Amino acid sequence: MSYDPRFDRYRSPNFKRPKPSGDSQRDSYAARSWWGKATKPRVSPSFGRPMQRGRPGERLKTSKFRLWAVWAVLMLGGLGLAVNLFYLQVTRAPALRKQAQQQQTLKTKPFVPRRPIVDRAGNVLAIDRQVYTLYAHPKLFKHSKGDIAALLAPMLPIELSPGMTAETELLRRFNLGESGITIADSLAQEVADRVGRMQIKNSPVEGLELVRQQQRFYPQQELAADILGYVDGERKGQAGVEYSQQNLLERSMPSIQFSRSINGNWVPDRLTAGFVQLDDLKLQLTIDSRLQRAARIALKEKMKKHGAKRGTVIVMDASNGELLSVVAEPSYDPNQYFNFDLSRYKNWAVTDVYEPGSTFKAINVAIAMEAGTVKPNTVFNDEGRIYIDGWTIQNSDYKSAGARGPSTVSEILKHSSNVGMVHVMSTMKSSLYYQALQKLGLGQTAATDLPFEVTSQLKNRDQFINSQVESATTAFGQGFSITPMQLVQLNGALANGGKLVTPHVVRGLFDRDGQAFWKLPRAVPKQVFSPETTKQVIEMMEGVVDGGTGKAAQISGYRIAGKTGTAQKANASGGYSNKAIITSFVGIMPADAPRYVVLAVIDEPKGGSGGTVAAPIVESVMEALISIEKIGPSKK
Repeated sequence: MSYDPRFDRYRSPNFKRPKPSGDSQRDSYAARSWWGKATKPRVSPSFGRPMQRGRPGERLKTSKFRLWAVWAVLMLGGLGLAVNLFYLQVTRAPALRKQAQQQQTLKTKPFVPRRPIVDRAGNVLAIDRQVYTLYAHPKLFKHSKGDIAALLAPMLPIELSPGMTAETELLRRFNLGESGITIADSLAQEVADRVGRMQIKNSPVEGLELVRQQQRFYPQQELAADILGYVDGERKGQAGVEYSQQNLLERSMPSIQFSRSINGNWVPDRLTAGFVQLDDLKLQLTIDSRLQRAARIALKEKMKKHGAKRGTVIVMDASNGELLSVVAEPSYDPNQYFNFDLSRYKNWAVTDVYEPGSTFKAINVAIAMEAGTVKPNTVFNDEGRIYIDGWTIQNSDYKSAGARGPSTVSEILKHSSNVGMVHVMSTMKSSLYYQALQKLGLGQTAATDLPFEVTSQLKNRDQFINSQVESATTAFGQGFSITPMQLVQLNGALANGGKLVTPHVVRGLFDRDGQAFWKLPRAVPKQVFSPETTKQVIEMMEGVVDGGTGKAAQISGYRIAGKTGTAQKANASGGYSNKAIITSFVGIMPADAPRYVVLAVIDEPKGGSGGTVAAPIVESVMEALISIEKIGPSKK
């Protein structure tokens, strides 16, 4: 029983209990008033029992009100519960069910490596490999930082600042924090194994952590970066065939569904044996790595010599559109793509247009011959300089050669006469000329399988037909723009008997035995010139190399057809630059049995022309092509 201080006064020796009065009922109430502070109730004088306040009707009404109030509260509460239950179980049931599934289940795909990419000979160009990132946790070191740094320094590829050694750099990193310090990434398996076996005084080194990752690896580095592209940190291709052929490079794998167990762990549902199956398929390209290397070396050498801004080289098999080489400079290393400017990632052979200049003259001659308005021996007067609609058009060598006078179509092409080409194309109606250009695909793309290809640019029909100067400038390759890839495609039509093939770098998926599993469908070649026309144009182009502007492309024992180009570079604000030029040369070999088209385009060289800058590059590439494809000497 708890202590109550009210009883203390009754324990006092001076306390006197009240005397009983003889009335037991009254004495009882008196006692209760002393002990429990009760008061004597009022007693009815007539019945001798305690009196109650209030009337009976009022008491009954109060009781009923209380019952109704309680009932109303219960009913309202029940109704609220019913409404809320209906809202949760019926109205929001689908959303809540979906939310529960999202919280309790998880769908994911198991990691599987991307398919490798190989060249036409099976040489690996891109493959997934296992790499490691090394982290340090100095607070867990059981040995001195100096001893650990001394062991690690010879193993790791560490970028050093001037005056720093590998050991001092490691010590600097160890002092950056107590845990989670990144020491090196992209470590090969053999390096990771050596780090894992590290010991000091026969005891393992603690405080080092190796985290395994998958990485796309390009063993040839920049060799085919313009074609391959790269894969980012989220395993998605961002350029080249890594981007355009993403669906072929990613292996198809069903998703695995996980459910949360009672203890909160994720447990896979219905996972059967042999669920993850890797095929042995490889994405094979048409590229030849040996030719690619030769083309890049020749291009870089000439660009450095002439201080050029950029350049590209393309080699195509005109019989089927296979691209044996696509080189663009400056390039980048796809293994370290994050260290390069964004402009490096695009292959400007397909992403940028330029005015082809004189390299388009052979195409124009073929158009006129196909229309039947000229023949190789048709004669025109080459004045060297003419005026059309107030514009001056003259030959590039007018100051030195002047007017050449009567010249055949073959001679006009041989000397790359601008004035002569204006006369040649004036034999056609402007509307027919424009229609022929559209038939060749100007204003469209070459439909290659390299990504981000842009369309060529041609003036609208009304402007072309109604302005005489438009058709005149188009005659010598200016006033419109195409990509280097489309120029190769058009010259391929001259080499294969008049068929417009689709340039491509992808052959398809092949297994380890070299058997085709799947090949990309190709468009049916479009006949744009007759074989007779292309044969005559090739013969005229051969004269360009033998005794014209393309002498630098000559190869002893081989018949080479070609065409040079030196065009003023268009300004972004309109008009043409007085200094910036684009030089180019397109070659076709062998001229007696045309098959291969080689194009070199050099942007903004400091001095030179298509014959002195681009033609030597094509000659070097053709020599490599002769060796690789074992092409015999031409028959005279």
